[in-house]
Amino acid sequence: MDLTLKIWRQKNSEDKGQLVDYKVTDISEHMSFLEMMDVLNEQIIEKGEEPIAFDHDCREGICGMCSMYINGEAHGPDRGITTCQLHMRSFKDGDTIHIEPFRAAAFPVIKDLVVDRTSFDRIQQSGAYISVNTSGNTQDANAIPIAKAAADEAMDAATCIGCGACVATCKNSSAMLFVGAKVSQYALLPQGQVEAADRVLNMVKQMDEEGFGNCTNTGACEVECPKGISLENIARMNREFLKASL
Repeated sequence: MDLTLKIWRQKNSEDKGQLVDYKVTDISEHMSFLEMMDVLNEQIIEKGEEPIAFDHDCREGICGMCSMYINGEAHGPDRGITTCQLHMRSFKDGDTIHIEPFRAAAFPVIKDLVVDRTSFDRIQQSGAYISVNTSGNTQDANAIPIAKAAADEAMDAATCIGCGACVATCKNSSAMLFVGAKVSQYALLPQGQVEAADRVLNMVKQMDEEGFGNCTNTGACEVECPKGISLENIARMNREFLKASL
């Protein structure tokens, strides 16, 4: 395939940035989207120019780093996948593809397609953990009976990889699906009950301080989430927050 790429180039967070046109040729439909970006960068480097900066690590849909906004959709046109799992067979010869970073005030651009998502780290550090006495007298987790339905729901919430697609696709740049998933995975388990109130209060407080917006109730976050995190987790977080506030 021969493609036209309109890619966001931005030197740093202070730079205004702009879309720059690139041409790539002989792209195989079997390539992943990131492999196509690698081919483009090789061509750019051969010309002595600065390659396009983009995040990637596992390239297996696990780490959540490869976050790109492709043709107006977080992670591109397919569903239930990250950018690294998107293949070029989703496009046609002659297509023009717009590639931008995730847009949110809480995700400032570092360079080109790379954004700073440490706001998610700070939210998790504020409460998304369980304090454990590691003196050697801890109870074995497998010895605590847990209903299968609760265990399954907790595991579903825990599949969130923190990529930020929910924030990028939300009109208000809301992080409530992300925070809801992190709250839910502990709220559903007995191990998480001890710190449940402090957890949800601290995480919601930190989310607001980071500058994320409120939920729009449109459900776009669930649609674009590569792991299919359910909106039910936002409802659960709201219930946990109300209960902790009272």
